[in-house]
Amino acid sequence: MIDEIRVENLALIREAVLEPCAGLTVLTGETGAGKTALLSATKLLCGERADSAMVREGEEAAVVTGRLFFGAHDTDGCVVVRRVGSDGRSRVKIDGAIASVRELTGRVGAHIDLCGQHEHQRLLDPASHIEMVDAWAGGGVTAAHEAYRKALADARAAQRELDRVEKASRTQGARLEDARFAYEAISEVDPKPGELEELEETLPRAEHAESLIAAALDADASLSDEDGALDALNSAIAELTRMGRVDSELASFADALASAAISIEDVAADLRRYRASIDFDERELARAQERYAALKGLLRQFGPRMEDVFARRDEAHELLSLVDDAEDRLRRATEARDEAERVLSDAARALARARDVAAPRFCREVAAQMTRLEMGRAELVWESRELPRAQWTEAGSCACELLYRASAGMTARPLRRIASGGELSRVMLACKVVLGEADGVDTLIFDEVDAGVGGSTARSLGQVLADLARTHQVIVVTHLAQVAVMGARHYVVSKSDDDLPETTLAPVAGEDRVREIARMLSGDASRASLDHAREMLAEAGTL
Repeated sequence: MIDEIRVENLALIREAVLEPCAGLTVLTGETGAGKTALLSATKLLCGERADSAMVREGEEAAVVTGRLFFGAHDTDGCVVVRRVGSDGRSRVKIDGAIASVRELTGRVGAHIDLCGQHEHQRLLDPASHIEMVDAWAGGGVTAAHEAYRKALADARAAQRELDRVEKASRTQGARLEDARFAYEAISEVDPKPGELEELEETLPRAEHAESLIAAALDADASLSDEDGALDALNSAIAELTRMGRVDSELASFADALASAAISIEDVAADLRRYRASIDFDERELARAQERYAALKGLLRQFGPRMEDVFARRDEAHELLSLVDDAEDRLRRATEARDEAERVLSDAARALARARDVAAPRFCREVAAQMTRLEMGRAELVWESRELPRAQWTEAGSCACELLYRASAGMTARPLRRIASGGELSRVMLACKVVLGEADGVDTLIFDEVDAGVGGSTARSLGQVLADLARTHQVIVVTHLAQVAVMGARHYVVSKSDDDLPETTLAPVAGEDRVREIARMLSGDASRASLDHAREMLAEAGTL
């Protein structure tokens, strides 16, 4: 729901604030006053394309700010800012954070329906007819549609698997031989996960075993043999200890060297253990080198990583098994596809039946509203035609459409061929009233829904819009007094006669509203017009 819209420097508007109520808000004013600019501002908030021509003459940018609430449980709301520069660049912020136009469309556009003279052209698209019937029908059709879509996805997956098996079974020549060669070459070596990494760590030690043992022996001898480092160190410790009785400083040196001697003895012991841990076996070394060479050969052919080698083996094995076991796999894949198609056919029939039951009831409800709109015996007729299997889509297995019949004796025809612009607007309005809260949007904005309407039809139109405002926030731009008096809130759009005209927006109530209704009725504020306006407002309960 729109809580407030603030417009700055858009078209002829310097600054305007619109605070629509939760029910029906009406905007009136002379032709050319600038009501369209306010609709353009709303479209910008919904994510529609920006144009530098929207910026007021002489200004750097147009800015539209909106505060909106989404659903009855939204207490925090959302603040959206759309800025359009005179250079054509557009910027969007949602709750102070930079956002894209696509995010704006998803966040705001999904909750606001613009039902203008051009926007209602989507009623001519049969796809929208299915969406309306499904939304109105609710649970039963929704469940059938979900089951159908799942069955369609399963059938498509089964067909892809069958296609894959058939393609693999037809594989011949070089590709098959290449797969056989790769599988046999890798299987002959039979690499294990982590084996190459382990060899890379242990092989250098095995290859230099003799040198490593010799180095450990020599180091141990230098430390521990007679006249080695430890002998010399112990002699020094003994002499310093003896003289430490004379000078205690020498005793501290002796203690330090004693600690060093312990460390050296530990190192010598570690060297002997290290020497004993190296197991030099020429045959084992040769085997490890041969194994390492074989693994590196696989990397050169199928690498560069061992994961690639394993993947190539699995891919080749799968291809070979498909070819070798083609008949059995083909039979199983065909059976799975046929079963998926059977389930899909059942789901498609169930969905078509559910829609064929719900749609005529929807059409009767819409016809009742069309009667209220003085459209005589006009009605909508549901047409459902089964499509060939190849043309089934996510929407269903039938081509469905709402046809328009002007009276009982006439042939029902597509809306795009029979309905005038005014009729189409009223059909859209009737559909919206019937949909009610199932419509899925919070706010409905009508522009020129009263085109070509007058007399008793205008009165009926106002009553229908008031009914619609019980389930939606409704904003209507109108030239009809019969519609304007139904609004719970009323704004007047006016334009100055300056060299650079300026459009202003002002709420009206009380006697100001009476005068505006009188102007819409007769173009003046005569006593008769004022009395008539006051009577209409009182009758509508909005005075």
